[in-house]
Parts: sequence; C-alpha cells; structure tokens
Amino acid sequence: MGSDAGHVPILVAEVLELLAVRPGGLWVDGTVGLGGHAEAVLRATAPDGRLLGWDRDTETLERAQATLRPFGDRARLEPGDYREIPGRLAGERADGILLDLGISSAQLDDPERGLSFQADGPLDMRMDRRGGETAADVVNQLPEKRLADLIYAYGEERASRRIARAIVRARGRGPIRTTAELAEIVRRAAPRGSRRGFHPATRTFQALRIHVNRELDGLGDALAQLAACLAPAGRMAVIAFHSLEDREVKTTFRGLSRRGYTLLTKKPVRPSEIETRSNPRARSARLRALAREEAA
Repeated sequence: MGSDAGHVPILVAEVLELLAVRPGGLWVDGTVGLGGHAEAVLRATAPDGRLLGWDRDTETLERAQATLRPFGDRARLEPGDYREIPGRLAGERADGILLDLGISSAQLDDPERGLSFQADGPLDMRMDRRGGETAADVVNQLPEKRLADLIYAYGEERASRRIARAIVRARGRGPIRTTAELAEIVRRAAPRGSRRGFHPATRTFQALRIHVNRELDGLGDALAQLAACLAPAGRMAVIAFHSLEDREVKTTFRGLSRRGYTLLTKKPVRPSEIETRSNPRARSARLRALAREEAA
C-alpha cells in the first residue's frame, strides 16, 4: 500500500470501512502526505471515483504525485492546508473526507527537517519550509515564561519551567541550532524520574512542532466546516496521534452529533497488535469518524 519506499499508511482497512468507500463518488484527503491512504481510496473507488488531495508539505506532495500518477485524472493534488478546503471545494459535496494529522516516517527520518532527535539536524520542524518561524527561532527568541507555557500546554510537560530555564541559560552562551543540542539541554534539565520509557526531550519536541506548524489552531472550527462539506450520508474520518488533537476531535464530533451528524465511533479505533508490531509508530494513532445524516 503506497509505492513510496518505507511508507506505511496507518489503519487503512479501518479508514476504508468507516468512510464506507465504494466505487464512484468524490473523496477528499486533506493531509495526503505520501499518498498511502489516497492510493487505497482510489483503488476502492474504481473505475470512476475521484480524489482531491491537499497537503501543505510541498516536498511530500511531489512524492504523492508520483505514487498516484497511475490513476490519471481521477486524482488531483494541490498544495494547501486542510483548513482551506471548504473554500476550495467550490460548493462540491464530498462522499468522504479523511484527515491524518500525523507526521510521516519520511518527515521524521529526514534529519534536515529537525523533527526528531534520533539523528542530528537543524532545528527547523516546519511542514512547509517555504516560510514562517522555525523551532530554532522559538527556542532562541521566546521569553522564558512564554517558552515554559508553550512546552507545558503543547507538550503536557510537567518540568516545563526547568526546561525553559535551561534553554534560556544555554542560549545565553550561544544560539541553539541543532536537534542534538536541544535534546541534550532538555535531557540534563529533566527530572530523573521522567526518563523512563521514552527520551525526556520527546514532549518538548512535540510542543515545538505543534507551535511551529499551528497544528491545533482552529482545528475544531476546521472540522466543523469540513463536516458541512459532506454530501448527505457522507462520512469524515480523522486520525490523531496525541491526546491534545484527539481531545479536540472528540469534543467537536460530539458537538456535531447534536446537529445532524451521527458518531460512528463511540471510542477511538486503535491499531491492532499486528499492525503496531510491524509499524511501532502506529501505536499512538486514534481514529474517529462521523456521518452526515441523510437528507430529510
């Protein structure tokens, strides 16, 4: 699934089932990534189903174009943020909409993006590298209190104040430029008890990535606007990867369930043990879905 080497889309069978994917129709992938889910949808909607895909990462979008080229004009991909989709659908109604809010393995494994401390690279973290502030800008310029608040709010990091203090102290000796530098500063600042199970810099890196890419900005409003773009009986599925995103999806979907939509998932669908064994990065995925009610 997905011709891009090393790319493993998550919860594919579950997504196809919850979206009730079938031949024909219009399907939207608002976070197309490397095209793994989009490819599965296009296969299931043959011979004449259409897919519109967006992603703000123009580099992965180019790779998705190559993956989906065999489907010809049934697939149309464009650069853009999923928040822009309602305005760009030009009144068309979708039979299914998918958002995968996660970071692809290709993005995580590219040291130049600075999304991970597994390999040293520049502190960038931007999904769209054509502009905007980088993680280096944030850690080197933000006042200590704001930095601590950011790490606490988006990383749910209890030691946020200690970590922010250590970052400010370190940048006083010279700019923090790389992922390895930052990871080591956080490791030394974090309490010993926080080092069990995962690297102590994990939550700080998550917080910076969320801030740099505005991952939570307007998420609930965007989901509501996307739901309004569904055709009668159309469905929307969202895959979240951390509790802050999932909480927003859950709250928004519950609100929509009182306004002409039906929840399809009372609890989030999680990857099977078999899937997490073969793809450990899938373990934190949480899939929720809802359906627009039939027209009266």
